Amino acid sequence: MSMRGDFEAVKKDIAKLLHQPEYDDGSAGPVLVRLAWHSSGTYDAATDTGGSNGAGMRYEHEGGDPANAGLQHARVFLEPVKAAHPWITYADLWTLAGVVAIKEMGGPSIPWQGGRTDYVDDSKLPPHGRLPDGAKGSDHLRWIFYRMGFNDQEIVALSGAHSLGRCHSDRSGFEGAWVNNPTRFSNQYFRLLLSLQWKKKTLKNGVEQFVNYDEDSETELMMLPTDIALTQDREFKPWVELYARDKDRFFDDFSKVFAKLVDLGIQRDENGVVTNTDNEKGGYHAAPKKKSTAGSPAKSTDDDVGPGESEPLKEANKAFRARL
Repeated sequence: MSMRGDFEAVKKDIAKLLHQPEYDDGSAGPVLVRLAWHSSGTYDAATDTGGSNGAGMRYEHEGGDPANAGLQHARVFLEPVKAAHPWITYADLWTLAGVVAIKEMGGPSIPWQGGRTDYVDDSKLPPHGRLPDGAKGSDHLRWIFYRMGFNDQEIVALSGAHSLGRCHSDRSGFEGAWVNNPTRFSNQYFRLLLSLQWKKKTLKNGVEQFVNYDEDSETELMMLPTDIALTQDREFKPWVELYARDKDRFFDDFSKVFAKLVDLGIQRDENGVVTNTDNEKGGYHAAPKKKSTAGSPAKSTDDDVGPGESEPLKEANKAFRARL
């Protein structure tokens, strides 16, 4: 076990688990980025509620939000790290994992500070509906992101995270990857948005998305309606064009905005110590590691994982734990 506060040791163990041959495209990286984003993106500036402090996804109300479907995979992947470093809070672990994953997948270094605490109960969880709906347009994007305190440029920069990962019809309803190499952080998302022809396609489940099929490689890439909206909005499009031609500028802007995202709602003093009420009253409270056996699904969504979904992850976690 590492010493309390040794985040460098935690980073190394997160990096070790990214290679997951049986998971999407052989990497846990993209889903860890999504976990960091969704655990932070519930923040509401007007009421100062939600955000990464508390790790509310440990509870059914937030973890069971349809917008968080599939993130039990990311949480299970990180359980061996929590076991090896029980002093770290889930709130810190989840956000740090996203930062580490982006860097390991070729993205920029992102400033990160620890100190988030874990809620002791579910009384402060945010309501559903605070995360983006990929089926909507630019007005919806502004409604979601302005609430958190982001501007148009930051909305477009954050959307560049779609250079990673893929959608699953049994989770978001959408299906497919945005780019050719979904485990490598790049500005290809923006370049493809502008350079390819995107045609509307209705999936078997009735969900509409946009696709481009390459006959030579026989591969199909996809874009969400919210992605296409970035190219049709006169305020968003110039930023898409800038990031498509200037990878360095995109990396720099993304680093800043992702650092802002995972710290939304976090108040720090001049020494970087978190001063939120929960932290002042309870200090750095790390929730205990989730038990390895299934329990009451009414209490924790992490316990409500079917055998077909959890067993392969459990075996992968055993193999990883043996390397620690």
